Amino acid sequence: MTLIAKLLTAALFACLSLAAYGEKLRIVTEPWAPYVYEEDGVMRGLDYETTAIVFQRLGVEVQWQFLPWKRCLAMLEQGNADGALDIFHSHDRDALLLYPSEPLSDVEFALFYANERPHPAKHLNDLRGLTVGTSPGYLYGDDFSTSTLFKREPAPSHEANFGKLMLGRIDLVITDRRVGQHVIKALGLEGRVSQAPVMVSRQQQFLAVRRGAGMDLLVRRFAAELKRFKQEPAYAVLSAKYGGIQAITASGHTVEQQESSAP
Repeated sequence: MTLIAKLLTAALFACLSLAAYGEKLRIVTEPWAPYVYEEDGVMRGLDYETTAIVFQRLGVEVQWQFLPWKRCLAMLEQGNADGALDIFHSHDRDALLLYPSEPLSDVEFALFYANERPHPAKHLNDLRGLTVGTSPGYLYGDDFSTSTLFKREPAPSHEANFGKLMLGRIDLVITDRRVGQHVIKALGLEGRVSQAPVMVSRQQQFLAVRRGAGMDLLVRRFAAELKRFKQEPAYAVLSAKYGGIQAITASGHTVEQQESSAP
């Protein structure tokens, strides 16, 4: 038996072992529209639908659960979840999680301000003395997270952060630029909130799973099928559905398609 055949067989057994015990892969995530969210009781989003298609092709059933991101991370650490959708790679989590070689999408963290109290920052130094709304558990990059020039104030949701922004309780909100645009539209804040020129950081987000028996092979199969799906017309259609969000491949090239990731 060739090496490839052995890997395929082992991955198949890993998938069948879940089914044999009537188990589903337990995946947690935080609403992160337009990547993953719920609308009218139905889960949607570019990364969610892409992941669901890939797992369907692999014959793996999934149980999804929406939670605040900090709770998602705690579930993983406690062994109460098998994986997380739209999580950033962190070397601190390497002992716990396995990441596919192929990322789902590319996140660009931007800053948003209320037009009534403009702060059109071009650099992080322009945030001196200001307060920025953040989300617990998210990784925004070392430059932002370790700066002593400004304050960081967490809120339980992206909507709560923008609500505080409009009330003047914080000066800016940091989130992925596409997520920010989605929340602004959902809250009816068009024309009242603007994006600052500075791009804080850019990171890949993944579907990661806890280390365990058969999981390394499952991750390899997931990466291979995800990469294959990205080349299909169906992926281009899905991309257009969610505004032409760009995905980034393992080679670093972008194609038209959160700690969220992490989120």
